[in-house]
Amino acid sequence: MKNQFDQNGLDQAVVVALGCSLPGSYASREALLEAALDALASEGLAAAARSSWWTSAAWPDPAAPAYLNGVVLVETALSPSEVLTVLHRVETRFGRTRIEPNAPRTLDLDLIAHGRTVLEGAVVVPHPRAHERLFVMGPLAEIAPDWRHPVSGRTAADLAATAGVGADATPSPDIAKL
Repeated sequence: MKNQFDQNGLDQAVVVALGCSLPGSYASREALLEAALDALASEGLAAAARSSWWTSAAWPDPAAPAYLNGVVLVETALSPSEVLTVLHRVETRFGRTRIEPNAPRTLDLDLIAHGRTVLEGAVVVPHPRAHERLFVMGPLAEIAPDWRHPVSGRTAADLAATAGVGADATPSPDIAKL
């Protein structure tokens, strides 16, 4: 889906990253992520722009199942804390458990940015490490290359070009663009 946001719209967009390494009860990771997008829409976070799915090796253990990731831009009246509550609720519905950091998981939903809002506390936006991750910045640059990080002011395209974490992330050639 092509980005429908002008720069003013990008400044207001809520950016959500999706990822999984396990399909859970779904036939595939792709099917799980598509179902997660539907669940987000039913919670008031419908995608206005979506990336293709990107694959990357698991970190820190590349022997663990590979990840499938993507990014959506949503327009919502929900506050950052309300968006985060929705994301956690949807993760739980999809069987996400938070037992061990970086463990394989059925669904990972991250609030990357909430417009130009900057918060540090119980809710942190923008996401403190997303700008370092190609599996987040690559998909974001695909749909919104001119999106600007609320703190650094760097574009998604620039951040994707310099991201060091998940440097093997690439659009999945076997999966149709969203």
